[in-house]
Amino acid sequence: MNILLIAIGGFFGAITRYFIANKIPLIKGTFPSATFFVNLTGSFVLGFLMGIMPPTKWALFIGVGFLGSYTTFSTFKVEMIRQFQEKKWKPALAYMLLSYFGGILLAFLGYISGDNL
Repeated sequence: MNILLIAIGGFFGAITRYFIANKIPLIKGTFPSATFFVNLTGSFVLGFLMGIMPPTKWALFIGVGFLGSYTTFSTFKVEMIRQFQEKKWKPALAYMLLSYFGGILLAFLGYISGDNL
C-alpha cells in the first residue's frame, strides 16, 4: 500500500512539474526559472508538511511521492553544469547560491510555519 501511495503521488508530482516547466520561461534565456521555482516551492511545502504532520500515509503520498517527483535535484545539477560549461558564470553562481540557500531557508520557514499551527 505504501508503494502505491508513493507511486500515485509521484505521478501527480511529475505531471505538475512538467506543466510548470512548460509555463515558466527562462529568465533572460539563461536562468532556469522553472526548476528554481519547483525546487524552492517544494522545499517550503516539504518543510511545512514536516512541521504539521507526523509521519503518516499522507506524508508518504505528499512528501515522498508528490514532492519527490515535483522537485528535481538532478535537473538542477545538469542546468548548473551546463551554465558553467557555457561560461555563464554569474547566472550559474546565482542559480547555485539562490537554490541552495533559498531551499534551506524556505524549508526552515515552512517547518516553522507548520509547527506553529
